[in-house]
Amino acid sequence: MESHAPLPAGTYDVLVVDAEGDETDMRIEAVIVAGDFKGEVVTIMSTGETQDEIVLLGTPGQLVVDDAGAPHLLW
Repeated sequence: MESHAPLPAGTYDVLVVDAEGDETDMRIEAVIVAGDFKGEVVTIMSTGETQDEIVLLGTPGQLVVDDAGAPHLLW
């Protein structure tokens, strides 16, 4: 299940299920693993930072959505 609606502000436990990037941009897909939005897949885009895609797969983290709707991943 993939969500196209923005998530409400809050903190969500996630697990990275896909990652793809180049020298300057990174796309990370993560599934929410608990709470009301459990099972939702979210896509987070990052510019200016890249990480090894293979290392990211299966990595747990927290997705923090601020009041403006901007997502931030915490490891």
